[in-house]
Amino acid sequence: MDSLQYLLLLLGCLAITLPLEPVARVYRRPARLAGTLLPVVAVFVAWDLIATARGHWWFSERFTTGATVLGLPVEEWLFFLVVPVCTLLTYEAVGRRRAR
Repeated sequence: MDSLQYLLLLLGCLAITLPLEPVARVYRRPARLAGTLLPVVAVFVAWDLIATARGHWWFSERFTTGATVLGLPVEEWLFFLVVPVCTLLTYEAVGRRRAR
């Protein structure tokens, strides 16, 4: 069960922010969402690849599934997608509510 903790945390983040979609309308604008995510993913994946190659940090095998892409755990790749989406959902929902 420990190996699923990272994935479950990401799933929880998505589940908590999903109800904001009717107000935020983030998923309904996929081109804008992709334009927001691509630079974030590119920068932080590069950062992670460099930092792990240099031994500055690592990922616990206990808390990841063991599946990797380019040497990074799948959970880390998902983190770079999920956290910005959740942040964007929250930001857009709050902004739209304040505008009303």
